[in-house]
Amino acid sequence: MADKENYRVAIDILCCHLGMSFDEACAELGLADDENHKLQQVSEMQQSLMGLLEDNK
Repeated sequence: MADKENYRVAIDILCCHLGMSFDEACAELGLADDENHKLQQVSEMQQSLMGLLEDNK
């Protein structure tokens, strides 16, 4: 679980600060497709939750 958490942070950094797409970030990190799919689901959920929080401001 700790490895997945580290990947998620690394993907967020690559996406947010370097402007990469989710798929580009995963390719940069050398993640397998099955791992990529799981992390993409987590990332999409985080983004949707952030959208909800931003609307309440």
